[in-house]
Amino acid sequence: MENKGLLFIPDISGFTKFVNETDIEHSRLIIQELLELLINSNQIGLTVSEVEGDAILFYKFGEAPAQEEIYRQVEKMFCDFHKALIVYDQRKFCQCRACISASGLTLKIITHYGEFADYNVKNFNKLIGKDVIVVHQLMKNDIAQHEYWLVTNDLLPHNPVVFKNWMKWNSSVKHTENGEIAFYYTQLGALRNDIKPEPLPPPDLSKKVKVISLAREYETDMITLFHATGDFNYRSQWQEGVKKVEELSHFLPRVGTRSRFIMNNEETVIHATSYSYTPEKISFSETDEIKNNTNYFYLEQLGPNRMKLTVDVYRMKKGLNHVLFNFFGKKKMEASFRRSLQNLEKVVKEIKLPVDQE
Repeated sequence: MENKGLLFIPDISGFTKFVNETDIEHSRLIIQELLELLINSNQIGLTVSEVEGDAILFYKFGEAPAQEEIYRQVEKMFCDFHKALIVYDQRKFCQCRACISASGLTLKIITHYGEFADYNVKNFNKLIGKDVIVVHQLMKNDIAQHEYWLVTNDLLPHNPVVFKNWMKWNSSVKHTENGEIAFYYTQLGALRNDIKPEPLPPPDLSKKVKVISLAREYETDMITLFHATGDFNYRSQWQEGVKKVEELSHFLPRVGTRSRFIMNNEETVIHATSYSYTPEKISFSETDEIKNNTNYFYLEQLGPNRMKLTVDVYRMKKGLNHVLFNFFGKKKMEASFRRSLQNLEKVVKEIKLPVDQE
């Protein structure tokens, strides 16, 4: 049994179209996040051989795991994958084609049992053997829908077990130059019906009071202004006092993102706490980690290439700090935000977005 084991490939369907038809930078980040999620969903001791663009080649030497154990792994990967896409679709900031169309990606999983060996090339662990070729050949088949679990007869020589009432096993054969490969497959789409992520609640402003409200108009479009204000990569270019912003979670900004703002004299962790989008209006909010301040940004379209940005600042309304802020800090903060909104003029004129974001 030393050279026999399970070969397991989760393969992202729709990858080629997704990459070819969307912004390469954001599509790369989305796929990277999904592949890392699949690796982290491993619960049966699989080893990663390599990441193959839109797929991951896992393996596990030894006797084949029980069918139920493999199914639970398949179920977890499929559900984690789709839950991540649903959550991102609900909470994403970006409206580029990659971010909008990511929810259309899906997953198929190929499983096979056979003979293979591993070898090392520097820090890379590679697999070699006829059955490695077989499992890759099975990724190209005639199954109509692309969200299924495929099991070869070498892994399950008898009829597979039905674990859910929606499961329906079909049998088929893959014709190759080296002979026929018999397999079973069942669709997995019904698993998505049980994925119901809870939306994040809006920021709690019940204990806060609005202390500042400033507005300024810009000659630009909605998406450009949003990226200038909402994308932390540009924040240090216009918000006074911000030297740098470091991402602490996620590759792409969304509700729930945490970032470290490196200021002139301090560091502050900021949470992205809400987001709302329509073609005519975008709003989003940010709250510091101790929940003392919440800043709301409202972007409104006034006409062709004419936008209005309103910034509302909320602070905790009780305690000595609030009294001292009204006496000593309010005017200073208001003046700083005014200068920041003026600085933003230059950023919206110079910012260059991919074609599909304009």
